[in-house]
Amino acid sequence: MGEKRLTALDVLRGVAILGTFGTNVWIFSSPAGISGIFGAAGPVETALRVLSNGKFLALLSILFGVGLAIQHASALRRGARWPGRYLWRATLLLVEGALHYLLVFEFDVLMFYAVISVQVAYLVGRSDRVQRWWMAAAATLHLVVVGGITALLLADGGSLSGGTPPDTSDWTAQVATRVEKFLVYRAEAVFVLPLGVVLFLAGSRLYRAGALADTPRGAVLRRRLAAWGLGAGLPLSALTAWAGPQWALVERYACAPVVAFGLLGAVTALVRRMRAAAGPLRRGVTAVGRCALSCYIAQNVLGSVLCYDWGLGRTGGPLWTVACWLLVSAAVVAGASWWMTRHDRGPVETLWDMAYRAPGFSRAASGSAAPRTPRGSTR
Repeated sequence: MGEKRLTALDVLRGVAILGTFGTNVWIFSSPAGISGIFGAAGPVETALRVLSNGKFLALLSILFGVGLAIQHASALRRGARWPGRYLWRATLLLVEGALHYLLVFEFDVLMFYAVISVQVAYLVGRSDRVQRWWMAAAATLHLVVVGGITALLLADGGSLSGGTPPDTSDWTAQVATRVEKFLVYRAEAVFVLPLGVVLFLAGSRLYRAGALADTPRGAVLRRRLAAWGLGAGLPLSALTAWAGPQWALVERYACAPVVAFGLLGAVTALVRRMRAAAGPLRRGVTAVGRCALSCYIAQNVLGSVLCYDWGLGRTGGPLWTVACWLLVSAAVVAGASWWMTRHDRGPVETLWDMAYRAPGFSRAASGSAAPRTPRGSTR
């Protein structure tokens, strides 16, 4: 992989991580918690939501699929069994996500990514026909569920907001609540499982098609992604966001993923047009992308400290939400920049690498059978 492709991936991951907090910050900064995202909002808040709601989470999912394709290609080059050790990697992600869910943030995505990655790991080496079938089936199921729930909301004029605001006055009580309401808090992760399959596989296929490559075909793919994702997806996202809370699922789980593909194309094209010498902002975003897992956790910890009552207890309207995002993002960018000038990987990534390479675990995960090419491989 060329240097520019690596840089583009790091920048994309950094943008996705910081943008993901642009979604999560509404949960932290609103007294209503998650209900605030799905409820009615004023014009300023609605406009701000259009910029972030679900877009960067979807982009992060696409990039996870890109990473999976890279690891699959590497395993084939080495003649290693696939998924083999990748299953141990998914197990580590599941454990990390469970700890993050329990101790930090009830709407963690790492557990969700771990589950999806195992399923998709068995699909990335299959034929194009098999992958397209899985994507079509998963997308159909997802859109049917989203459309059905939206139709019910429109019929009775209801919304997904409401309920008792979360009690954030005591951290230990929050942890106990996450244990008690595990199924409730994990409902969204189950709901978007089909969408995750689509986005992971799409990321894998786009990488193999050369969407990140410095080739004429790659440039064409990026232009098409940007045109459709931003030119069509963003207006649709704005339209559904302004249509009312009954359309919240369509905006977050149908329109936002389309915008995410546009972001993939536009950001990659922008990085490839930039001069070789990166400025402070690009270096900072790149550093965030290089230690994405550490930064994802760090920004949620900082959001908790700033907004929950056991911390500083700062909540409020759109102005504070934007200020909170800026403060946390600046701290994460500065911290990542400082750390990556002294280390090869982030602190959480370092612990991960140690566990991933542990002799006993790595041998058990890789298995003892002779290397084989996955069935239906496009090798």
